Amino acid sequence: MKSKLTWILTPLLALMMSFSFAQEKTITGTVTDESGLPLPGVSVLVVGTTKGSQTDFDGNYAIVASQGQQLRFSYVGQKTVEKLVGSSAVVNVQLLEDAQALEEVIVLGYSSKGVDEVTGSSVQVAGDKIAGVQLPSIEQALQGKVAGLQMSNASGTPGSAQDIRIRGVGSINASNQPLFVIDGVPIINDNFSGSDNASTFNPMSAFNSQDIETMTVLKDAGATAAYGARGSNGVIVITTKRGANNKKTVFNFTSNVGFQNEAYNEAAPLTGAQRLELLAESLVNSEGYARETAIQSGVNDGLVASNVLDYDGTDYKWDALLKNKDAMLKNYTLSASGGDESSSFYASLGYNKTEAVVVGANFERLNGILNYNKKMRDNVDFSSSINVSNTKQNPILEGGSFFANPFITRALINPFNNPFNEDGSYNTDLQYGSLPNVLYLLDNNITRNELTRALANTKIDWELVNDLVFSTRFSIDLALTDYKNYGNPVEGDSEDVGGSVVVSAEKNYNYVLQNSLNYKFKLGENHNFNTTALFEYQRNQNSYLVGSGENFPTAGLTNLDSAGSNIDAGSSFVDWYNVSYLGLLSYNFAGKYVVDATYRREGSSRFSEGLRYGDFGSVGVAWNLHREDFVNNNIFNELRLRGSYGVTGNNAIDENSYQALLSYSADYAGSGAAFASQFGNPVLTWEKGKTLDVGLDFGIYDNRLSGSFAYYNRTTSDLLQEVPLSLTSGFDNQQQNIGEIVNKGYELELNYNVIQSDNFLWSISGNIGTVDNEVTKLAIDGNGEEIDPSAGSVYTTTQVGIPVRSWYMRTWAGVNETTGDPEWYLNGVDGEVTSDYNAAERIVQGSAVPDYTAGLSTHLEYKGIFMDLDFYAAGGHQVYEQYAQFYLRTNSFTLGTYNGDQRLLDRWQEPGDVTDVPRLSYNENNNFHATSSRHLYDGDFIRLRNAAIGYNVPSRFLNKIAFIDGLSFTLRGTNLATWVKDDGLKLDPEVRADGFTRLTTPPTKSYTFGVNVKF
Repeated sequence: MKSKLTWILTPLLALMMSFSFAQEKTITGTVTDESGLPLPGVSVLVVGTTKGSQTDFDGNYAIVASQGQQLRFSYVGQKTVEKLVGSSAVVNVQLLEDAQALEEVIVLGYSSKGVDEVTGSSVQVAGDKIAGVQLPSIEQALQGKVAGLQMSNASGTPGSAQDIRIRGVGSINASNQPLFVIDGVPIINDNFSGSDNASTFNPMSAFNSQDIETMTVLKDAGATAAYGARGSNGVIVITTKRGANNKKTVFNFTSNVGFQNEAYNEAAPLTGAQRLELLAESLVNSEGYARETAIQSGVNDGLVASNVLDYDGTDYKWDALLKNKDAMLKNYTLSASGGDESSSFYASLGYNKTEAVVVGANFERLNGILNYNKKMRDNVDFSSSINVSNTKQNPILEGGSFFANPFITRALINPFNNPFNEDGSYNTDLQYGSLPNVLYLLDNNITRNELTRALANTKIDWELVNDLVFSTRFSIDLALTDYKNYGNPVEGDSEDVGGSVVVSAEKNYNYVLQNSLNYKFKLGENHNFNTTALFEYQRNQNSYLVGSGENFPTAGLTNLDSAGSNIDAGSSFVDWYNVSYLGLLSYNFAGKYVVDATYRREGSSRFSEGLRYGDFGSVGVAWNLHREDFVNNNIFNELRLRGSYGVTGNNAIDENSYQALLSYSADYAGSGAAFASQFGNPVLTWEKGKTLDVGLDFGIYDNRLSGSFAYYNRTTSDLLQEVPLSLTSGFDNQQQNIGEIVNKGYELELNYNVIQSDNFLWSISGNIGTVDNEVTKLAIDGNGEEIDPSAGSVYTTTQVGIPVRSWYMRTWAGVNETTGDPEWYLNGVDGEVTSDYNAAERIVQGSAVPDYTAGLSTHLEYKGIFMDLDFYAAGGHQVYEQYAQFYLRTNSFTLGTYNGDQRLLDRWQEPGDVTDVPRLSYNENNNFHATSSRHLYDGDFIRLRNAAIGYNVPSRFLNKIAFIDGLSFTLRGTNLATWVKDDGLKLDPEVRADGFTRLTTPPTKSYTFGVNVKF
């Protein structure tokens, strides 16, 4: 029976196969965009097979398929289309723009790749998510959007720099900041403030968020190795908006107006009445006075200044006077974009004015951008971008414990002082304490940073033969800064010298030249290659001129040429350059298997001649399982395994660190003199980072649920650090390559469209990234002991086996319930306690590096109404309240001269009291304020980073208004709520990367109303 069945079926199957093959034919056609222009490079695939092809330069394609099969046409930025093969041998296709195109191509700086071609770890954020959040610096919009990226405000003063760490801390002394690349060109992102004592000045604040198309964070060596040394700490690639061919000119006006206040500040200074009460109690405890007459007795004995008796009980609210409540925000942008058959453009003009939450520290920016593309010939494309801005910042002296810092005044000013005279003028003869009247200083001093920045970028692409393109790009980044600090002759630090002024001008000229060859080719139907060879030359020149003078003959004169004495000047010039040779190779087989490799040989002038070049590179692989037949494509529209390994470098140290140097600033009997100033190290070379990254990307049910999971291990070796030397050498340290740090962790990103219909969309997205930071090797001294790079710090230590710069201090044990004395654990852990601060042992108390950072977002749309919520969280780390050493003293420092915090009200008063504040004593120092875990807090917090609700007016209403094509309204809040794990943390938990809270401008809470009009 079986043999008969086989005898019948065999010829039948052969006939069916013969019939099937007979139906195969060559399908040809042209693929165009919605404007009718041909699209080269469109992927054409026979669904369910490995057969594939691409359109040529004129949009034409040819592929073999059978009638009844489906052809899938896909192209970056366009919606994927499937067509059924019928009787006709010609299938023409028109592709429409995809609103989600930005999510389907990853901009890597030197190249752009489709999602399926990426082997490295990167996250791209679309421009509309950046433009919506009203922040002075564009990179702040990334906070909470990228797993593994930690971002914190160095200061909330508008225009200040941000501390950004991608996947932990990889260096001890060299830079840990990422590289910024704008439109394919690395740029300079140094602090351009004229003084280290004033607010930082972020050059990224020169750019307008409304002009940004995408921001892409490259995290692993597979993505960053192309940038060599500069990509060691990650890369943030920014692309600006450009026009489109055959598009009518569209104008867009955006207005955002609002106000801001401090986001989180639970600390409060003592009022006059509270301070008077504590002053009396401290005298009772210290001197044994009767409570009713304690202050009078203190005055009689000369312990307390007699003018305290003149205080009339008025509560002078310095804290409120120095706050700029409801500080105004204004941001306006007018843009135009469009193009014809051979050219396109984007142009915009923007204006931003942001008042700070402290009196006087304002920010203002005027910027313009013009991006222009032109097809000069069929095989020659020209593009140019010019971005010019003028940015002004009124910084405050928040870089240290300066009396002119208004936050120092808010915390420490003696509240008995009346800020005003009887006639309403400022009181410049404060009777209590030594702080000046900072209100007068803010009105009569001048502190100004001004940055004029011009970024010009020109590129020509010349297709020499089919698919072989030569590109040349030249970019100039010119930054001109002007700084002025004038101190008046009436009040403050310059009173004794008749007024003073310091002015400086800095010019930073950075230019980049890139020449490259790119060749794309196919071998057979399935082997696709993309190769690039690139040469890059970057040079940076920085010139600095500073002048100072004192003693102005009359009020109102603030310029240097009016100074009467001690006029001085100085100048400097520094330059450096990088030369790089880059090779990129990308291969994929039928879109299933992807391999890419990067090699970069880079030379830096920061090292000696024989050691200037370093070799960096990476290898990455990816497997697109969703294109395999054994994977159910009805479920998975994306399923990709990827992995990469690579080596990057770091050379972000001072120029000429390798050289033994003489300085010539000495004065010897009125003549110039030279002296040895730097030991040098001729064998100094690159800090190296080796990163392993493996991940899984997935999309389920037409990306209804999508996400990624990754593990990384980053080892930084040959650390650039200053190693102590024997003082017999004449120098105290030398820059050396020694030491090793490991950062490893996991990253998870998830996106879920909960509801997805024509009228209603609800999506949720979240991410979390962990960091395990560990020092694994340090320099060894002559006794075989590890050298602690943090030696001498009363706060931190760096040792093998723990995170870099871990907190290292005595352990607080509380207040003795019987005596009211502060106590610390003798062994630093538990058990026996002591009130002798110096007898307690220091131990490691945790790290300033967060164990994790996370973000959570949700977006809703319903018939034009939309709502967004974005949360940011960080945790597993500790922050130290550094200025507690001032305002939490329990003696005459706070109660006699300056002022204390209201936490002192919880002091110990009698036996049995359980509190964390010891007994007050006017003339005693109990070391309560000294460095210990008493002022170390869990840094865990969650912040409502962004909340918005708005309305996009439907087109059916706008059709009645001839000149308006789009109209939307948005009410937005930033940093609206903050949840802190540790109740003892009274200052804002979002601190600098070093983990210290400071008396600086905190992050701000803002409310803005926005209007966007397209016409």
